[in-house]
Amino acid sequence: MVIRVSSPDIQTKISFPRILLAPMQGLIDAPMRDLLTRIGGFDICVTEFVRITHTIHGKSMWLKYMPELAQNNQTQAGTAVAVQLLGSHAENMALNALKVVKLGANHIDLNFGCPAPTVNQHQGGAVLLQYPEKIEQIVATVRQSLPAEIKLSAKMRLGYEHKNLALECAYAIEQGGAGEVTVHARTKTEGYRPPAHWEWIGRIREALSIPVIANGDVFTLADYHQIREVSGCTDVMLGRGAVQCPDLARQIAATNRGINLPALTWTEILPWIEDFFNGCCQLRNSHANYPVARLKQWLGMLRLNYAEAGELFKQLRKITAIADIQKELSVHTAENGISV
Repeated sequence: MVIRVSSPDIQTKISFPRILLAPMQGLIDAPMRDLLTRIGGFDICVTEFVRITHTIHGKSMWLKYMPELAQNNQTQAGTAVAVQLLGSHAENMALNALKVVKLGANHIDLNFGCPAPTVNQHQGGAVLLQYPEKIEQIVATVRQSLPAEIKLSAKMRLGYEHKNLALECAYAIEQGGAGEVTVHARTKTEGYRPPAHWEWIGRIREALSIPVIANGDVFTLADYHQIREVSGCTDVMLGRGAVQCPDLARQIAATNRGINLPALTWTEILPWIEDFFNGCCQLRNSHANYPVARLKQWLGMLRLNYAEAGELFKQLRKITAIADIQKELSVHTAENGISV
């Protein structure tokens, strides 16, 4: 992000570190991107991965994963959105990338980090970290298919079972023509178990000439400052930490500008919870239980920072009807002295 400060004689550019929102399948979807970017602090967010196999997806599929395509590649808050592709067939990845670009996308991200077994069994995501030459082929094929002005990036882990190919895989991404890479500081087999190996991100940053974005286990302001110090990276991507603490990015952005911003209280979070549920209800092509499941999932994560979220989860746990959930949320917000 760049801010221009005008004066009668000069114009100065002030650059701040970027904060990115991670592409987490089944967790950070369009309603969550919308909510978190409206709360504020993010510069860029990435969609859940769109799986690429043997077909070229039509417009409806792209809009399902990235409704922001119809909004000039931005969330309602004006935050830029990149679309992420996952697959192992280089030519089909390229054809699909070109298709979504023709529909208006201006930033393609490639997934070399998903640890899900079903994805890896079909030769997608982190399993490709065993084959740096395949990674370079995919990146190069996609890059060569796209107009020069379209941004291409990638996200990777430190390896599949081991870290011995981490530098080679990162270099393959750079050699293939990606403009930047996000590194999640764990292998596939390490999953999300602590600790995240931030020092490895630093090794990759030192080895590459393209920007490296640090990712993994950033749940607090202290974590944010530490991952930057250990990795040496300027930019940081938030995933689960942003869902557990919805204003974490806003606090970080304020800190980077020398402002101390207090965390949102439970009373301040409540209207966002109701807003999120209503947003899920309005989402097209969703299953009937989707809004209820997503709300309960989020409350389960929020309770790690807000004990009240755990109490609300208990109240809603056995409720399955959307209307009943809406009624309970309205009662809960009213009991907390909030009018919405």
